[in-house]
Amino acid sequence: MATRISNRIPSREECDKLMVRYSMRPHIVEHSIQVMHVSLAITDNLKNGVAVNRDLIIAAALLHDITKTRSLKTKERHDISGGELLRKMGFKSIAEIVEQHVVLQNLNPQGRLEEREIIYYADKRVMHDKIVTIEERVHDLLQRYGNTEQIERLIHQNKKLVLAVENKIAGFMKIDIHRAIEGINAGSTKPA
Repeated sequence: MATRISNRIPSREECDKLMVRYSMRPHIVEHSIQVMHVSLAITDNLKNGVAVNRDLIIAAALLHDITKTRSLKTKERHDISGGELLRKMGFKSIAEIVEQHVVLQNLNPQGRLEEREIIYYADKRVMHDKIVTIEERVHDLLQRYGNTEQIERLIHQNKKLVLAVENKIAGFMKIDIHRAIEGINAGSTKPA
C-alpha cells in the first residue's frame, strides 16, 4: 500500500474498517476497544493544561494489535509488524505508539505525559476484554508465556516499568487513576 499523508490520524470509522481489513479476530477487537476505554478514562480525567491528542489515543488504542491475528500464525512480533504496517499507511504517530505498546522505551518519569505511555499502560490493564489489576495481568502473562526463567524475568521487569508508568500518569490526573478506570463499568467516561 502506498504511503498516504505522512502523519495522519484515522477516524474511528477508518479504524473499524482497518480492523476488518486486517482480519482482527473478534476477541482482539474487543480487547482493543476496551484498551481504548481505559485510555479515554485516563485522558478524560487529566488535569487542566495536560496536553495529549485524544484522537491519536483513540486510533492507537484501536489499532495497537492490528497484526496480532497474523502474528499468531507467523510468530512475528506484532508490535513491530503493526508499527511497520501503520507507518506504510502514513500513520507515523500511531506506528510509534504501536511499536512501544509491548515494551516501552526511554520512560522519562519527570517528563510530559505522552500518548504512548497511556496506551502502554491501558494495554497492561486489559486482559482479553476485562479490566484487571496489574497483579492479575502479570499473573496471566506468567501463566501463558513464562515458560523460561528469562521470560519470567522480563515479565517481572516489565511489571516494574508498568508501575512506574502508572505512577507518572497518576501525577497528571485530577482524580485517582483507579477510580477513573473503575468508572468505565459505571459508564462515567465520555464516548469515543
